[in-house]
Amino acid sequence: MTRSAETPTSPPFAPRANEAAYVAGTFDTKARELLFLRDAIAQTGLRVVTVDLSTSAARSSPADIQAAEIAACHPSGAAAVFTGDRGSAVAAMAQAFEAFVATRDDLGGLISAGGSGAAALATPAMRRLPIGAPKVMVSTMASGDVRAYVGPSDICMIYSVTDVSGLNRISTMVLANAAHALAGMIGLRRDSEAAVKPAIGLTMFGVTTPCVQAVAAALEGDYDCLVFHATGTGGQSMEKLVDQNLLTGIIDVTTTEIADHLVGGILSAGEGRLDAIIRAKIPYVGSCGALDMVNFAAMNTVPERYAKRKLYAHNPQVTLMRTSAPENAAIGAWIAAKLNRMDGPVRFLLPLGGVSAIDAPGKPFFDPEADAALFGAIRSQFEPTPRRRLIETPHALNDPAFAALLVESFRDIMRS
Repeated sequence: MTRSAETPTSPPFAPRANEAAYVAGTFDTKARELLFLRDAIAQTGLRVVTVDLSTSAARSSPADIQAAEIAACHPSGAAAVFTGDRGSAVAAMAQAFEAFVATRDDLGGLISAGGSGAAALATPAMRRLPIGAPKVMVSTMASGDVRAYVGPSDICMIYSVTDVSGLNRISTMVLANAAHALAGMIGLRRDSEAAVKPAIGLTMFGVTTPCVQAVAAALEGDYDCLVFHATGTGGQSMEKLVDQNLLTGIIDVTTTEIADHLVGGILSAGEGRLDAIIRAKIPYVGSCGALDMVNFAAMNTVPERYAKRKLYAHNPQVTLMRTSAPENAAIGAWIAAKLNRMDGPVRFLLPLGGVSAIDAPGKPFFDPEADAALFGAIRSQFEPTPRRRLIETPHALNDPAFAALLVESFRDIMRS
């Protein structure tokens, strides 16, 4: 069999020197399970460090690193953790553990196990670790909505099937799989490819796909094009990489997450959307992709207050609601305010012919009045500078000419 140039090869099991797998959790209630994880990982030849995140009291445990040592990493000291109140103690210990992992130079990967409390304790620290650092969370919560735990990171969530309470024929199988998964991630980790081309971030939705694919195709010879799905966590993930200095520039075609944030949809990236661009001052080209819609789940999940709005079943699990003129005016004002805080080179493009595949004559969300409100708010409140420009074009967002203008604008600010 001839192996193609792009077929990945498996490297030998070779963890980096001085690298350890960290097993963290509440040893006051989950010691048996956590020590089982420790032993399963150790059998692979990896060094293991156990960390106690118990909040009940500062007492001794079988862990290598005691809870008191972790609690001391809290900005207000251990007293802020051992409060006697479970809710505040868990939040404070999570903050302390997040600070602790930032100090470790031998952390090759991190694993934890438990219920909602354990997930709340461990996952903030996992999110603190860089993309690519192995992270595994075994939890009873992993079969539901895990966005609050995973966020914009690459945490591997494994559903425990039974509660993480004792060792039995099911729990030992699941925990062993999780332990071996972490060991494999550490020992067989694929190093980042040499940075031959600078990386840039692009945002895409189904209704903006033609535009983004055309832009990526035009730029991939010079840039490593990382496309992020604008589902809330997609925008957060892109901006996390901006904060980690892993992206050279942004082509933010699809800013639809802002509509969900302001109108109440389920795919919001939060109030902090665009803040990483402001902080990093990196080259930014943006547009209004899919700002004609707010996202909900199945049709029966749309809030009652929106029952009479223009709704469109994108698929059985996704319902889109057309943004109104007043909502678009608010969205435009929000975007302009963020753009005005950007000191890096900025080009923001207004596609006056339509902002998505279904915002066109004869399509479900065609609404020139609503689009005009969006464009008018941005136009009236945008503050141009020599480095920050607003560009208007008669093209629709998915027109090839609009993609070409995005590429031209990006190359222009990269040159400058």
